[in-house]
Amino acid sequence: MERLLQYIDDIDDLYGAFGLLYEKLRRAVLKLLTLCAGLIIVAAGIALALVHPPIALATCIVLFVTLLYRSATSPARTKIQST
Repeated sequence: MERLLQYIDDIDDLYGAFGLLYEKLRRAVLKLLTLCAGLIIVAAGIALALVHPPIALATCIVLFVTLLYRSATSPARTKIQST
């Protein structure tokens, strides 16, 4: 009976090891997808600026105003000072 429990424990450890490997692989794929999406967005912005400069300028202004609004309305972050 003790051998059976030992085999089950080994199988559980093997399953956990594969889970850790899968998590590393998943994080690497997500980083790669995020990088590709960022590069596509940058390339689309450059293409828009080359093809339709007024629309690109309007888009930049809208994004900038949104960023300013968000920074002005978000709660202030305070640093906790240790004594």
